[in-house]
Parts: sequence; C-alpha cells; structure tokens
Amino acid sequence: MKYEPVIGLEVHAQLLTGSKIFCRCGTAFGAPQNSQVCPICLGMPGVLPVLNRKVVEFAIKIGLATNCRIAAHSIFARKNYFYPDLPKGYQISQYEEPLCEKGWMEVELEDGSLKRIGLTRIHLEEDAGKSVHAEEYVADNETLIDVNRCGTPLIEIVSEPDIRSPREAYLYLNRLRQLVRYLGICDGNMEEGSLRCDANISIRPAGAEKLGAKTELKNMNSFRNVEKAIEFEINRQIQLVESGGKVVQQTLLWDANNGKVLPMRSKEQAHDYRYFPEPDLTPLRIETEWREEIQRTLPELPMARRNRFIAQYKLPKYDADVLTDEKTIADYFDATAKLVQDAKLVSNWVMGEMLRVLKEQKIDITQFTIKPAAFAELLNLIADTTISTKIAKDVFEEMLATGKSAKAIVAEKGLVQVSDTSVIEKAVDEIIAAHPKEVERYRSGEEKVFGFLVGQLMKATKGRVNPKVANEVLKKKLI
Repeated sequence: MKYEPVIGLEVHAQLLTGSKIFCRCGTAFGAPQNSQVCPICLGMPGVLPVLNRKVVEFAIKIGLATNCRIAAHSIFARKNYFYPDLPKGYQISQYEEPLCEKGWMEVELEDGSLKRIGLTRIHLEEDAGKSVHAEEYVADNETLIDVNRCGTPLIEIVSEPDIRSPREAYLYLNRLRQLVRYLGICDGNMEEGSLRCDANISIRPAGAEKLGAKTELKNMNSFRNVEKAIEFEINRQIQLVESGGKVVQQTLLWDANNGKVLPMRSKEQAHDYRYFPEPDLTPLRIETEWREEIQRTLPELPMARRNRFIAQYKLPKYDADVLTDEKTIADYFDATAKLVQDAKLVSNWVMGEMLRVLKEQKIDITQFTIKPAAFAELLNLIADTTISTKIAKDVFEEMLATGKSAKAIVAEKGLVQVSDTSVIEKAVDEIIAAHPKEVERYRSGEEKVFGFLVGQLMKATKGRVNPKVANEVLKKKLI
C-alpha cells in the first residue's frame, strides 16, 4: 500500500520591535540573562499589560501579504500551563478570535509549478522564557531560567494540512522566511530562535480522505533539519503501520545529532490549556482606515518582484531568483540597473563580484561600501568599452580599498582601453615575432594555441587593449 503524507506547519516568528508585546522591556538577542525584565514580564501581582501598537501593525502586514482576512474584532486569551520558564503560569495568546484568518501562500515547486498552501490563522502571542540545561552553565540534573524572552512578541502562522512532502515543507518555510524579511517584521534567524517551526505529521493510504493520527515534531533549528526530521517521521510512521502497529498522537523531539525522533509527551488538546478570554486586555479593534494605510506601505513582494525583473530587465529566471532572494540585494540591483543600459551586465556583477565580497567579508549589503551610483559608473565604463572586464575587476578592488570612484581610478592609472587598430596591430606583430613556434602550430591546425597567444597579448599590454578588436587583428595576422 502506498501512503500519502499530510503535513501542516506551525511557525513562530519573533517580531522586530524594540520592546515587548505588553511592556517597554527590550528584546535584544544575547543580552545578559534576566536583564530585560520588569514586573509585567514576571507576572507580579497587580500589574497590567498594555498592547504594543507596532506588534499589531506587523501582524497585519503579514496577514495582508498572505491574503488573510483581517478581523475587525479579535480577542486575547490566556493559555494556561505550568512550566518553570513561564513565571505567570499562563501565556497571553489568541484562540477563538485571531487577528488574521483564512489566507494562503503560493510556493514554487522544483518543477516550476505553483502550489497554493492555505493558512488557517495568524495570531499574536507572547513568548515564554528559556530553560538552560547546557552543562557548561549547570551541573547534572540542574536547570537555570532566563526570563529575558518572556513577553517577546510573536506571531504564530498555522498552515492548513496542505503540504505533501518534506521538500514542500522546506520550500514553504523558505518562502515564509523570505516574506517576513521582505516585510521587515522578523530577521528569520532559526539558529537564534527568531523563527521556530513545529510540524504536524500524519500518513494515510493514497487516495483516502480521512486523516490519520498525527504527531507533532519539535526542536528543529534549521531548514535542513526540518526537511530531514519530517522525512524521518514519515518513514517511521509507515514502518510502524506496516508492521501492524498504530501511530499514537504525541509530541516528539528531533535529535539532530543522532538523526532520529524522541518521544516528549502525549499531544495536548486545546482543552488541556483551559483557554479563557484575557480579562486584563480589551478586545482588539482594527479600523478599516488603519488596515488600508498598512496595505499602502507594503513593499513589492518577492514573487511579484522576481516576475518584474524577468519582464522589465529581460533577465533569466535563475538570475531573477538569486537577485530577489533578499530584499536588500534586490533593492541594490534595482537602483543600479536603472543607471545602466545593460541589465544583464549588472546582474552578472551583482551575483558575481559583489556577492563574493559579501561572503568573503561576512557582511551584508548595508555594509557594502560601493553605492549603486558608483557601481553603475564602473559598469558603464565596461559597457561603453572604456575599460575591459579584466581591468574593471582591478578597478573594483581599488574602489573597495580606497573609496575612490571608477572614473578617478581609471584616469589616475591610465587604464582606458585601447581600441586604436594601429596600436593593437603593432602589439600583435610583436607577439607573433616573439612566439614563432606557437604561431606555426596554430597555422598547422592547433587552434587551441590561439588562446595562448591572446593571453600573451593581454599580458604584454597589461590588459588594456580591447579584447574584441585584439582577437580580430590577431586572427587576420595569423592567416
């Protein structure tokens, strides 16, 4: 019997606000333990939460970008459970009436087709603290609590069970990360926990409608681990069923070191949390004018921008995908391409030299010292044959080192490309005279020697001759 996996993802994204969801404490990652707390974070008697307006704005942004219905009226609820890193004994979340519902996202599969994945809801909630078990901090059987994260604003994005393979889950999660980064609401860093993913997984006979018993998979701290963990759990469930066993609804932890899942606890139901309306917060009301104002501030979204780059700049799909993966890179390309007639030239240099520098120096585009206008000036010197590509790479390095403009460097160093045929002919004659054996081999049919002679010509002229003209002259001289 063939089985069909049924997968739904619950993704928590930490919002990029300067303060927490219900108080003014900071949210900086890596701050000293228990330094970003106040009586509200700690749930002291008599304190009252005050909702952060920016948190609501960010949630509405992702709701609009994923085609959700934005509720004019939503309420907060208390999710009750006991855990040492939850000082209040409850988490303020949304349950029956979330802010965003019934949306969808399109994911491009590897065959180029688009798949629509439904979103059940996107709701607001506060984060819990952090239990520290690492042995470099604590002794055996000891735990320390860091409550810095308590009250950090989160959105939870809950998909419909529309995902049918580990790869689809990976692509969906990548798409979601790209989207929250484009919107500027989350940095999408799974390693730091600002994007966290739980997966609900079940299997059913192919063609069946009824869903099987599901397990919830946690503790996946990278995109690759999400894919690997889901694949493992699908195979585990299939082997269990085929050997006569039964899938038990439970929560599992992914052990990345050993590549397997470990049971954590039986899977909770909603009633286990004893949800009830949060008595200290009034219902959240979203005015139509505010929603429309937020809608107007949305940036061009990734897939729309990719398609525009293909249509406007005539770029290959591969180039457009690379350039629009990060909003800041897409912004840089867009600003540069508006100043250069040859957009493919811009694309080649952004994907080649510029991304190489970012990777080597371990910086992002905001720290890249060559601004779009200066980059465009360099590329225009290539486009109008003032300098060769080889010389341009040297100029590029000089720009990085000194901050000077391309034109200034070319003028100072006398790097203007030579296109004068008479000058090039003289240089070619000298190369032919200096390499008689190689010339004879070429004339005898060894065409690969031509590359050697071109190399010698470029070396002798320090790369300053126009390669196209030089090739034409050399070929004529060798006949």
